[in-house]
Amino acid sequence: MDISGIANLATAMSNARTEQAVGIAVLKKAIDLEAAGALALIEALPDISATQNLPAHLGQRINTTA
Repeated sequence: MDISGIANLATAMSNARTEQAVGIAVLKKAIDLEAAGALALIEALPDISATQNLPAHLGQRINTTA
């Protein structure tokens, strides 16, 4: 392998590393945006216990044999 081949390989590896770092940064930003959106949706949900006038014993047990 000659000097120019080694230089080309080093440049290609550096470019790949840079592209990978940019891709990871974009992915992290997308995950942060998705988390913020999910949190906004969760906070927008109404408080069900305050809007329903059900007896306190309802919803405490699950029938697993049905």
